[in-house]
Amino acid sequence: MSAFLIISIMADDRPGLVETLSRTIKEHEGNWLESRMSHLAGKFAGIVQVQVNNKHKVALESALLALKTDGWVIGVEDSDNNQSRNRPCAQLSIVGNDRPGIVKDVSQALAKLGVNVLELNTQFESAAMTAEALFKTQADIQTPEELDLDDVKDALENISNDLMVEIVPS
Repeated sequence: MSAFLIISIMADDRPGLVETLSRTIKEHEGNWLESRMSHLAGKFAGIVQVQVNNKHKVALESALLALKTDGWVIGVEDSDNNQSRNRPCAQLSIVGNDRPGIVKDVSQALAKLGVNVLELNTQFESAAMTAEALFKTQADIQTPEELDLDDVKDALENISNDLMVEIVPS
């Protein structure tokens, strides 16, 4: 019987972090299923879904938590493997003038509509011609069946008249 784990990691960025994590998982007969990892501001962070036989689960968890002695921030949680309920129904893209609180306003508008954010990537850029600060986001979202994507777009565009919102069904 298999167990599914979600592993969250963060450490000062340096060569070998992914190798150390993948070796630890392999040494305990785990199978690396899916991950999201990124470098940001001198840190390397990520989440990984792993499948492991129940008889190796405790040893794997112990080995992963032992990485804390090398400066890792690490968490290990049990997970189910019900991926079908997390399939995105749309891809959301937003561009607008940056300002404090914009992520809160966007996430609040989505939450009020019952929209689940499955993946979120944001970035700060300077506009090419004006060097004005721009907020850009890409997100995979899941909406309630009865919610029309035009309603999501309208709610987001009502946050500010400078937001450009595009929603593409998956």
